[in-house]
Amino acid sequence: MISLGSAAAAPGEVATGRLPIGETRDGSSVGLPVAVVNGAEAGETLYLQAASDGDEANGVGVVREFVPRIDPAALRGAILVVGIVNYHGFQAGEHRNPLDDTKTNRAYPGDDAGTTSERIAATTFEAASRADYIVDLHQGSTSRMIHEVRVRCGRHHRMHDACLDLARAFDAGTILDQKGPEGQLARVGPDEGIPTIDPELGGAVGIDPASVEVGVQGLMNVCRSYDFLPGETSPGEQTCARDFDQYVAPAGGIVEFGAEPGETVAAGDRLFRVTDVFGSEKAVVTANTGGLFWRTRRLAQVGTGEYVCSVGTDLRTC
Repeated sequence: MISLGSAAAAPGEVATGRLPIGETRDGSSVGLPVAVVNGAEAGETLYLQAASDGDEANGVGVVREFVPRIDPAALRGAILVVGIVNYHGFQAGEHRNPLDDTKTNRAYPGDDAGTTSERIAATTFEAASRADYIVDLHQGSTSRMIHEVRVRCGRHHRMHDACLDLARAFDAGTILDQKGPEGQLARVGPDEGIPTIDPELGGAVGIDPASVEVGVQGLMNVCRSYDFLPGETSPGEQTCARDFDQYVAPAGGIVEFGAEPGETVAAGDRLFRVTDVFGSEKAVVTANTGGLFWRTRRLAQVGTGEYVCSVGTDLRTC
């Protein structure tokens, strides 16, 4: 029997339940939705979570589609799933946890006597620490962004190659190999010797079916590559970026882009221009270096100095 919160599954079974994390402001108990898929045959454990940023619903869509596709009779090992991590942010449709104004994915490994987010992080990290591999599903919030997988431990970390192998196995086509901020699960998991990746499944308001399918296929690729499920995988050639150039608006107005996410740009190519509401050009911004047009804001209107777009740089094939 394998348990996660109130979900307990015998070999060959699937169970769902709740993982207690405390109480709401009215004193009601709160539990995160969890699932255990316990394979008929013993093996390793995969931990999967979604929505540590409360407005990133694509990961929840992946969980919704992925869990029913797994036949525990064909599974070797177990899959532990936390379907929604940032419960309070998800309920409010907000990126951060509104109870402590914190990004939950900056609170790992957590503190079971700390703030709301730290307690959630501690509880979910205890579950993640039981696994042999960790996948933390994200998206580019509500921005427009390519599909990518992030390796956040840093290139000199002892687990870097194992994390990069896991990212390749997911096979989203693009990898960001850049050390992440402290407090990210993808930073902390490797410190415990667990290969961990952070797939960023596009960017959307709500759930984008195309991004969800990329995530579901990525998880199936991982399951087949690491012998959780039978079958062969053949990861394609993937583009790996090691850095970003971020661009802000030099003037306020309306943004018009000169490239689309996923397109290659060269130094000097126009990334965007800013006009006033009558169409008069106020500023043109070009690429400082060549790279992959990675992410853009979704809203057309910008103020001076406001974020507009990112270009992935230091590209290589991996």
